[in-house]
Amino acid sequence: MKLRGKTIFITGASAGIGRCVAELLATADTKLVITARRLVELEQVADEVRSLGSRCLVVAADALDEKAAQEAVKRAITEFGKIDAALLNIGEGPACNMATASAAAIKSCMRINYDVTVNYLVPLIAHMKNSGGGLIAHTNSLAGFLGVPMQGPYSAAKSACRLLLDTCRAELKSHNVRFTSIYPGFIATERTANDGIPAPFEISAQVCARHIVKAMERETLDAPFPWQTAWMTRTLQWLPKTWAAHSMLKLTPADY
Repeated sequence: MKLRGKTIFITGASAGIGRCVAELLATADTKLVITARRLVELEQVADEVRSLGSRCLVVAADALDEKAAQEAVKRAITEFGKIDAALLNIGEGPACNMATASAAAIKSCMRINYDVTVNYLVPLIAHMKNSGGGLIAHTNSLAGFLGVPMQGPYSAAKSACRLLLDTCRAELKSHNVRFTSIYPGFIATERTANDGIPAPFEISAQVCARHIVKAMERETLDAPFPWQTAWMTRTLQWLPKTWAAHSMLKLTPADY
């Protein structure tokens, strides 16, 4: 799919990766729908998008609210008629030590990564089924392939998203609804700064955005990057469990 001139729905667009993707797509004469909780920051992004020549609809919504997510999709359709592509860029991975984590903290991580994705995924699928198809991309994580120290609940939530989209890819093929799973490694954002988690081969949000846009245009099924972290992840998957566990200790903070 060439994204130039298309209507693109972006969640988590008020900062970080989502904002960088929106600003990158704004140079392609697009119609962008940007959503997140923070209205002031969204309006700042919208101003930048419009200055670059694209139209922009701002919808402030809490992704944890199923009805708010449905309404955001509805408003996008009302404004532009159709959503050609969507980027579900939602979630975060707070450091979490399973030796001390509460059940509430673990379940909260699932909600802010898996539930929020489902809240937008369902209305987008319904719309695209009835409008001839479309592309849904999801910002997952290479952590979704492994149990990463200090990121166990996050890894579990991202793994759940990975499997769900794999299923969607098969079940929605006849409706021409396509899916791209994005698997970044460590990305430098405000949320990850000073979180105490080692970040080998970390890249900027701007570089990440370029990878995402390229994957969406190529409709790549699975897009892992950067190559160093992707290679490391694949290697750890193939290693015997005991070897992989030993290697993972190097990613564990000293006071873990």
